[in-house]
Amino acid sequence: MDPTALPDDPASFPDQAASFALAGPAGKLEALTDLAERPGARAGTVVVCHPNPVQGGTMHNKVVTMVERALRESGLDTVRFNFRGTGDSAGSYDDGIGESDDLAAVVAWLRRVRPHDALWLAGFSFGSYVTIRSAVRLQADALISIAPPVGRWTMDDALPTCPWLVVMGEADEVVEPQAVFDWIAGMDKPPELIRMPDTSHFFHRRLMDLRGAVKNAIADWLPALRG
Repeated sequence: MDPTALPDDPASFPDQAASFALAGPAGKLEALTDLAERPGARAGTVVVCHPNPVQGGTMHNKVVTMVERALRESGLDTVRFNFRGTGDSAGSYDDGIGESDDLAAVVAWLRRVRPHDALWLAGFSFGSYVTIRSAVRLQADALISIAPPVGRWTMDDALPTCPWLVVMGEADEVVEPQAVFDWIAGMDKPPELIRMPDTSHFFHRRLMDLRGAVKNAIADWLPALRG
């Protein structure tokens, strides 16, 4: 079912799958929301960030879509959006700096409409970079990083201390897997790491395995049932 189109900057979180625009620092940001099944929904909402738009990444990327599905099936309502210059979002690519401001704008809207919800962040590849560098500043309650692009951007400042999951394919052809494993091994408080053998960057033929891995890993982190 296609999401329902709503006016810009809705004053409440939509009660059905919806598409709309949010005010961002470079102009409008194209956004989608969806709901976990009721009953069983949790008092938390997750913002999911997409891979590098310069390489064709959008909020409709299949890995992003599968992670969003896994989180929604776990009870979390979801927000996806296109970074600046992607899809119908205004602006132009800014190497993760402006995109972090885009994420902050989406989170600011979410805090307004869901002030009591736990805030989770999730990202794939470039989206992982943006969420990792933003998690502390945005006070995320949990973080999920799929194939974080270690070696392509610096990600050692203000690392998260919230519950944090990293999923990494051992046959990733875009991000060097060993660089990710070494990065994690050097942390004082490393995230939970799931290594997926024979798995490429885009999780070809392994998307259902990714879905299950995420759901199993976060089960103990989930917030209370939504009242």
